[in-house]
Amino acid sequence: MNKGELIEAVAKDAGVSKALAGNVLDSVIGAVTKALKKGDRVALAGFGTFSVGKRKARTGRNPQTGKPIKIPAKKVAKFKAGAKLAKVVK
Repeated sequence: MNKGELIEAVAKDAGVSKALAGNVLDSVIGAVTKALKKGDRVALAGFGTFSVGKRKARTGRNPQTGKPIKIPAKKVAKFKAGAKLAKVVK
């Protein structure tokens, strides 16, 4: 399912226009993005938790030459499924 299909499904389920559903989805994504940018967690009961994790610097290998390269440390977005979602997907 892509973003357009998600907007269509939400609009149909909520009985609203696709434009309104698209605006709401964009707003939710924006709010989650802003919270993660500040380093906060976003927990949606029954769905899951978005958080920011840290990945340590490490040494990798260039697949073409085999030479070692340094991969810098960085922050990454993480998602952990909630109990209800995990049970449904199981």
